[in-house]
Amino acid sequence: MIVDMRTYTAKPGKLAEWVKIYKDYGWPYQQKYLGTCLGFYTVAEGSLNQVVHMWRYESQGDREQRRAAMAKDPGWQEFLRRSAEAQCLLKQENVFLTPSDFSPQQ
Repeated sequence: MIVDMRTYTAKPGKLAEWVKIYKDYGWPYQQKYLGTCLGFYTVAEGSLNQVVHMWRYESQGDREQRRAAMAKDPGWQEFLRRSAEAQCLLKQENVFLTPSDFSPQQ
């Protein structure tokens, strides 16, 4: 199992706008294709203007297949277009995590 942890940093004052675009146009397609979302969070303290979400996959190959299928969907392309046009985000970071042998999420 692996976890894809993604952190998006928005321009100040633009986080709520991007979250709405994601909820309305991106979330349905990620649920359809990616499977298990372990959490979707906005940062309350620390590095502000950030969203962190985590997705569980059986393997890197599983992740690649799921994301490739989603990338072909016109609905996902519409989300990407709307997100780019809104110009809310400054950067994206991805970290791939593997559970320890005592991790509760396996």
